[in-house]
Amino acid sequence: MYGYDQNPGAQQQMGQMGQMGQMGGGYGEQPLYPEPSPPSLADAVRAFTTGSLSAEDFQQIFATSKVYCPRGENPGFLALHNTQQPVIPMFTTLKELRRYAGKESKYFVITGAEVIDLLPTGYGFVLDMEGDHRMVFDAKAVEQMVDFAMRRMYG
Repeated sequence: MYGYDQNPGAQQQMGQMGQMGQMGGGYGEQPLYPEPSPPSLADAVRAFTTGSLSAEDFQQIFATSKVYCPRGENPGFLALHNTQQPVIPMFTTLKELRRYAGKESKYFVITGAEVIDLLPTGYGFVLDMEGDHRMVFDAKAVEQMVDFAMRRMYG
């Protein structure tokens, strides 16, 4: 405090509050009721493919989730051209990627929002190609995801 104390009881109250604040809820302690974790991308894929999750909710989860992408010798996405439209395989977990590409395969991890931002025009992507709930997003679906993301960001 500067000068003189205009509220003589304030220092005593501050001392009590400081002690109380240190008693519980510190950074190193576990909260009594942990925050629920957001749904995983794999859970969102399952829910979306079974119709229990809306497209908007799926896109919001996808945007913030980690996506595992196989890579070749050069940086960037590894595209498959033996399909009607070129698609890029992506995976919800490292386990799914390893099932598809093998244990020693190279990969990188980005968020779903970065996928939407970096995916080349005219390309789609496949989530969990070898999984039980494979999802294919063609180039048109990717455009719709980009539009949704832009509307969410810029109104």
